[in-house]
Amino acid sequence: PLIAPLDVAVAHSVLGKRNGEFYFMHDKLQEAAYSMMKPEERCLHHNRYGLALGFVAEREKDDKMLLTAVGQINHGGSQVVIDDEQAIVVANLNLDAGMKAMIMSDFFLAHSFFNHGISYLRRGHWTEHYDLSLQLFNLAAKYAFMNA
Repeated sequence: PLIAPLDVAVAHSVLGKRNGEFYFMHDKLQEAAYSMMKPEERCLHHNRYGLALGFVAEREKDDKMLLTAVGQINHGGSQVVIDDEQAIVVANLNLDAGMKAMIMSDFFLAHSFFNHGISYLRRGHWTEHYDLSLQLFNLAAKYAFMNA
């Protein structure tokens, strides 16, 4: 069902297809398609894509995919998180991604992930998710200092 319109776009040279994956033939086409979306729709798509990719990355233990996934989620922003449970999942994904960035010695990226993780914590997080909160705040402070 979804593939048929994509194949039409390939036939009209809007999209290309390589190894079963679709891509835009030109950056300007991608930019135009992206700009046609409402900002709140963009955020929602970044969030959904990132969450789906994040679960695959965790299952396959793919660090590069995890960093991409969490970057997409964060690009979507905390306003599109649907409930407290999802917020904690995303905060944990940011903690995991920040730890991976630490291992890669990318301290700026690590700090960014820890800060984003904090932004997903909801009211009452210190009592309901103390360990997660403590880790995120301690690591954010540590890597802020290291980046200064």
